[in-house]
Amino acid sequence: MAPVVPSTVSTSQALFSFFIVSSLVAAAAGVHVHGTHQPGTEKTTQLHFYFQEISAGPNPSVMRVAQANTTDASPTSFGAVFVADNPLTEGPELTSRLLGRAQGVYSAASREEYALMMALNLVFVEGEYNGSALTMMGRNPIFHAAREMPIVGGSGHFRLARGYALLRTIRLDSKSGVVTVEYNVTVIHP
Repeated sequence: MAPVVPSTVSTSQALFSFFIVSSLVAAAAGVHVHGTHQPGTEKTTQLHFYFQEISAGPNPSVMRVAQANTTDASPTSFGAVFVADNPLTEGPELTSRLLGRAQGVYSAASREEYALMMALNLVFVEGEYNGSALTMMGRNPIFHAAREMPIVGGSGHFRLARGYALLRTIRLDSKSGVVTVEYNVTVIHP
């Protein structure tokens, strides 16, 4: 009779081997996870609206919530952090129909020019996109005539969205504290 050799396979090695074999069997059988997104069904949506920032008066839509101790001495407000809940309107007037809200945070992130690092959700409250949102994040050099901001995601109708927004300031009224920015947005989504 042959001698019995003790097994040197540990539990972790056995589990690892089981995982590898199971993965290979599943791959060979064509098992995959089903999602709601079907490749090749993406569409492009064009949106046009106006971002209204109100920094003065009894009901501002943007507020400075933090700053560095050197921010007040900086010509670009470097280090200032703002929180916003700005109206998005159909037309350039503040009284235009409300389409949504731009909610998020931005900070003065450049020492050379007034440029904001913005992280905003464009939340729609009217029409076909009611309840959906686009997420925009990037650098906004606000005194440039035209700017481009990336759309990095979304929710609801815009789940898995990507694209860009072209921004153009059309009103900057330091007396009333109102800034109006025209947005032309191109979004690719399922």
